[in-house]
Amino acid sequence: MTPTSGRDAARFFGIGTLRAVVYRGMGALLIVVAAVTWGTTGATMKLVAAGSPLSPLIVGFLRVAIAAPCLWLIARWLEGPIQVSSRRDWSRLLVAGVAMGLYQPLYFWGVAMTSVAVGSLIAICSAPLLITVLAALFLGERIDTRTWTALLVGITGTAMLTLGPHGLTKLPPGFLAGVALELGAGLCYAGYAVAVKDLIERAPPLSTAAVTFSIAALTLLPLLFVEWPVASARGWALLLYLGLVPTAIAYALYTNGLRTTRVTVSGVLGLLEPLTATLLGVLFFGDRLGQVGVVGAALLLVAVLGLTTRR
Repeated sequence: MTPTSGRDAARFFGIGTLRAVVYRGMGALLIVVAAVTWGTTGATMKLVAAGSPLSPLIVGFLRVAIAAPCLWLIARWLEGPIQVSSRRDWSRLLVAGVAMGLYQPLYFWGVAMTSVAVGSLIAICSAPLLITVLAALFLGERIDTRTWTALLVGITGTAMLTLGPHGLTKLPPGFLAGVALELGAGLCYAGYAVAVKDLIERAPPLSTAAVTFSIAALTLLPLLFVEWPVASARGWALLLYLGLVPTAIAYALYTNGLRTTRVTVSGVLGLLEPLTATLLGVLFFGDRLGQVGVVGAALLLVAVLGLTTRR
């Protein structure tokens, strides 16, 4: 059989199938880029702290304050006018925005008190585990045997990761407090995810992000009465990067990548975020996990993988 037209030729040579594969591959690539850039946030905080007197609290505020107007512009361009239809939706957005606002200083403060590797792993990997718990409590979702197993493995991994770098008797001052802050950050992100769970299914995701990040910025705005941001040109460049690349742009890439990528695949690709953060911490900031910590990190990643690949 030979092709007799351009359309027949495309079918004959499998060009349509190839286009579909490339299209799906581009979606996965967008998610990979987003996850890798998210993994640079802890390292960026360390660089900002090394070259300026800015506290983790004000860095958290500046991140969402820079990202919010960018998300509004991106959402307006890609999704059209932003509309919120009901008072119930506004209440969910309010909870999500406050949770996202609190996440920022907790995460950055925790990284400052622990390390890029440990802090990022605990905050990022605890979030899916805590989302499962909150979804069961507030959304009535059932926790099955596989989920319970993932939770237990994740808790064990978190404990081993906490003790691994220093041991139980040699923990630096404030280290456990930093771990608690990172768990608080994971809890806040879980609260954000649960609050927007059903909303995100019927509302444009970038518009939802624009509103929640604006509320997050307003939540942290009173911090300006405590500390006014003062930084060098290099510090402001890093802050602009933090608000633009691993926040506004990464979120736009991720949401567009989800359109052609299965949820299970996106969950696995999302593990590049903690892996990127860990590699940056170990290679450039001298972070050490220790043998016990490495095993704990592996258990934590396995627990998250078990949750994200569920059908």
